[in-house]
Amino acid sequence: MASPTRDTPARPARVKQKRGEGQWALGYREPLNPNERSKKDDNPLNVRARIETIYAHRGFDAIDPGDLRGRFRWFGLYTQRKPGIDGGRTATLEPEELDDRYFMLRVRLDGGALTTEQLTVLGEISQTHARDTADITDRQNIQYHWIRIEDVPTIWDKLEKSGMTTMEACGDSPRVILGSPVAGIAADEVIDGTPAIEEIKRRYIGDPAYSNLPRKFKTAISGQSDVAHEIHDIAFVGVNHPEHGPGFDLWVGGGLSTNPMIGQRLGAWIPRDEVPDVWEGVISIFRDYGYRRLRARARIKFLVKDWGAEKFRQVLQDEYLERELIDGPAPETPAQPIDHVGVHPQVDGKFYVGAAPIAGRVSGGTLVAVAQAAERAGSQRVRLTPQQKLVVLDVPEARVPALQAELAELGLDTKPSPWRRGVMACTGLEFCKLAIVETKARAQQLVADLEKSLADIQAQLDTPVSVHLNGCPNSCARIQTADIGLKGQIVTDADGNQVEGFQVHLGGGLGLDAGFGRKLRGHKVTASELTGYVERVVRAYVAGREPGERFPQWAARAEESVLQ
Repeated sequence: MASPTRDTPARPARVKQKRGEGQWALGYREPLNPNERSKKDDNPLNVRARIETIYAHRGFDAIDPGDLRGRFRWFGLYTQRKPGIDGGRTATLEPEELDDRYFMLRVRLDGGALTTEQLTVLGEISQTHARDTADITDRQNIQYHWIRIEDVPTIWDKLEKSGMTTMEACGDSPRVILGSPVAGIAADEVIDGTPAIEEIKRRYIGDPAYSNLPRKFKTAISGQSDVAHEIHDIAFVGVNHPEHGPGFDLWVGGGLSTNPMIGQRLGAWIPRDEVPDVWEGVISIFRDYGYRRLRARARIKFLVKDWGAEKFRQVLQDEYLERELIDGPAPETPAQPIDHVGVHPQVDGKFYVGAAPIAGRVSGGTLVAVAQAAERAGSQRVRLTPQQKLVVLDVPEARVPALQAELAELGLDTKPSPWRRGVMACTGLEFCKLAIVETKARAQQLVADLEKSLADIQAQLDTPVSVHLNGCPNSCARIQTADIGLKGQIVTDADGNQVEGFQVHLGGGLGLDAGFGRKLRGHKVTASELTGYVERVVRAYVAGREPGERFPQWAARAEESVLQ
């Protein structure tokens, strides 16, 4: 073929057209991955009828795979991990090989709010249908295991008669709304977010218009900084406006997992009555502009990162709210994390009492006993926290000591060690199909070990050093924002064996230390070395810190050799 000459110019290079991201608002409506196809085939909310009329009668083998590993999630159901499969095989087996014939079930408890009557019902369901399992999650849910599909309609009936639900506890939907466990009674609260939470639930939860999102959508609403607002898809944080008074500061685009991002302030002050409308506007942007082509980029944080806060606010105002938002100040940052553990005065003269189970692990029997203890103390209200803790509200001062003693007998310490107070763990290898290592039992053992080995320096810790254990990279236990975050993986021990272990993240945090932990190059810790490693790092911190220096500050400047 003749080469180009001066008389025959070269053909210009073809410009490769950028591939669409699957954004509905830009015309990309076709299903772009199996999850999108499944949702297009049938709205996931419709699966309830099939559970009630078909699967509960015909049993596990009758369940359609598209429902089993997809649509069931919209009602809080996941198949749990088949026993006996080690973490090294998690990524090599097909879903049907990992599936047990039992389910994990999450009960949606917005704001973690419960009456003692509801807590009793939750405990009785656990005892009757879940082999006495019950975990308090960092989403303020109760999570059961060993649930049979045949029992699900009966469980729903018991929950709904008591004002509870599993609807949209999971799935590509607006999941449980985190709220302050002490909303309406805390002295430090700027404004009570409960009315906004209740109105969002009433208007939008279970609405098919918001049940097909690109991925999950996590919300936090609190009058104080006690709900990890920096790592939510949307968050409303209490703030006082100099002209308009108490309201909420709006954040969007936070999240963890394999691409962690801190949420961005939009600089807008939202009055409480307008929170539901603004929430609808933001979730609608996510539904319409969110990236649906690649599942790994389908969270709103990627859209916010690409657009920036200024454009996101402008689209929200122009296309969805059709009005300008009021500019507002940033909320105050608390001096230390707020977990509500211990005894604290309420604004009405009564007290709330926060107790710490280890990593949220309780039981149905424990929940029933807590409800009874709370009622004997004169309370009718209990709250679950975003730190896997439990709080009894409205306790008269004279009854506080007796309640503390009863809770302690149940393994719920109101004056816990820093390790019991600061540990969190995800479900882990015991039940989760994504997990690589065990977490819950390991967290319990770690706490027991550290209470002994670090007893001599315990009093020197101004705040608990948080230790979070996660069974895989997904960060359900928020490892990137812990003082010591531990991501489960298979590692090689000193003898060359493949064993359970952890990649270490050091110095993450929220509030004053909002940011992600430092990863040490190539540093892994085997499970058997874990207690010794944590002890070594904490002793180095206590010995080497400057006056008033917090663990994240110290970890950021410490020599790598000290941290290994």
